[in-house]
Amino acid sequence: MSVNKVILVGRLGRDPETRYTGAGQAVCNFSLATDESFKDRSGERQKRTEWHKIVVWGKQAEIAQQYLKKGAQIYLEGRIQSREWNDKEGQKRTSFEIVASNFRMLGSRSDSMGGGSHPSAPAGNYEADSPAPPAEDQSGPEVTDEDIPF
Repeated sequence: MSVNKVILVGRLGRDPETRYTGAGQAVCNFSLATDESFKDRSGERQKRTEWHKIVVWGKQAEIAQQYLKKGAQIYLEGRIQSREWNDKEGQKRTSFEIVASNFRMLGSRSDSMGGGSHPSAPAGNYEADSPAPPAEDQSGPEVTDEDIPF
């Protein structure tokens, strides 16, 4: 048995970019930053940021393009996927990305919209198999940065 599951809570590092395959399926890419705080050997608080490449497919990709903006905070579930290729010098290269299976926008709606430039986004959990966003607000209690244990 094996498990390939990733759960991330972070902020978008750039606006999503969406393209379409030859078959017409949407694929959206963006970066997500997660932060880690810790005390170093001298007892001073340090902060480390990790950047993740995110890929979202199908209807969920269209939703991400429409509602997510740089700086928006999201909860994301997915799996790790590696890609291999040869660079210009013929060296084998590998990169890793997170293929999202669902995501949830966190924070206030103006935070999720990157400053309120979009109309209100429907609240809810956007899963890869969802035909459309939920019609009613099912987001539960609001989560703040202080509620997250890391």
